[in-house]
Amino acid sequence: MKVTGTDGKEYTIEPRADLSRARLRGAYLREANLSGADLRGTDLSRARLREANLSGADLRGTDLSRARLRDANLRGADLSKTDLSNANLRDANLTGADLSGANLSEVNLMDTNLSNANLRGANLIRADLSGADLSNADLSEADLSNADLSEADLSGADLSGAELSGADLSNANLSGADLSNANLSGADWNDDTVFPEGFEIPEKSGT
Repeated sequence: MKVTGTDGKEYTIEPRADLSRARLRGAYLREANLSGADLRGTDLSRARLREANLSGADLRGTDLSRARLRDANLRGADLSKTDLSNANLRDANLTGADLSGANLSEVNLMDTNLSNANLRGANLIRADLSGADLSNADLSEADLSNADLSEADLSGADLSGAELSGADLSNANLSGADLSNANLSGADWNDDTVFPEGFEIPEKSGT
């Protein structure tokens, strides 16, 4: 599969391809197989990557802002410090992916599998994580301000030092999670929210 980038160059889309620093803004890459590819510093903003295979790919510092990645396979991919702001990752597989320090503000992660993912220090402000699987994920020091975590599975997750102010935790499962030094001011939860055993549930703001 060949694609012409916005820089006029022709790129071969295949597993383990070297596409580092390629200019592929808005490229149509649906169902593309880029497993194990080198995509460091690549411009994939607004790219259409639905159902693409990016498992094990190196996407460090890549621009994926507003990219369409629904149902994509990003299992074990390195997305550290990647810009995924406003991207659509609904139903994607990010199991074991490295998203540390990534910009995930206002991203759609509904029903996404993020189990065992590294999201340490990630920006998840106003992200939609409703129904997402975040079991055993590392969310320490992550900013989840005003994020939607309703019905999310956060069992065993590390949320130490996380910013959860204004987050929606309705029906979320936080059993076994580490909430030490997490900020829950202004967060919302209901009777079906499961907190860790022994966790002292703070009073809601205004109560």
